[in-house]
Amino acid sequence: MQMSGYPHGAPCWFELETSDHRGGQAFWSQLFGWACEDFPMPGSDGVYTMFALGGDAHVAAVYALDPAIAAQGSVPHWNVYFRVLDCDGATAKALAAGAHVLAGPFDVGTHGRMSYLADPEGAAFGLWQPYEHQGAGRIHEDGAVGWVELAARDTARAGEFYRAVLGWDVSEMEMPHGLYRLFAAGGTQWGGLLGMTEEWGEMPAHWSIYWRVANVDAAVAKAKALGGTQCFPSFDAPGVGRIGRVNDAQGVGAYLIEFPQGR
Repeated sequence: MQMSGYPHGAPCWFELETSDHRGGQAFWSQLFGWACEDFPMPGSDGVYTMFALGGDAHVAAVYALDPAIAAQGSVPHWNVYFRVLDCDGATAKALAAGAHVLAGPFDVGTHGRMSYLADPEGAAFGLWQPYEHQGAGRIHEDGAVGWVELAARDTARAGEFYRAVLGWDVSEMEMPHGLYRLFAAGGTQWGGLLGMTEEWGEMPAHWSIYWRVANVDAAVAKAKALGGTQCFPSFDAPGVGRIGRVNDAQGVGAYLIEFPQGR
């Protein structure tokens, strides 16, 4: 699906922040068949590499994790940004609802205004108020993001937090593993809230991306051939689709999802 803009509260942009820029770039771009385009990062010697699907629509990006930030404990990961009408106002709402600011708000050149925060359970996320850059040019198709998901221990609390900050409509559905919460913005469902059980151990709350693929098993096999690892056996989720998860060589993971025919 081509996108020229996103409603308030929708996930709109996705970044790989990694310790091996070119290694991460090679793995994910080859896995999904993306083209790559480098842009200079003002104020540094680094570059910001945009991933393009079909050669014309940027769907994500990769850049190098700052060593100083890594020294504070940050590890390579995917960032998820949510579209907001007013970054400063949404940041203030997040603070009032129990978040804390990791960076911003600040302008990113002429592209947009952003802040980066941690929600009350510690899951990091970004807010994006677009100027010239509206977000991913394609979504909900093979090679693009098909779903985003927050893993948290208290999804009811998380739902209330994001409803207050981003205006989500939150609904519930029973799944084999328990209650699952879904969120919608602008009348479209974009993702869900997954409850973390004791089996998750001490893993902190976090956001994950589901990349849409035509065939999960083939994509997992390709990821392994590219030097990645499979996190757990792929499985069929009734009424949802087939799901797998892979990590790249830097340990950055993402889900792969194959939806039923026609969805």
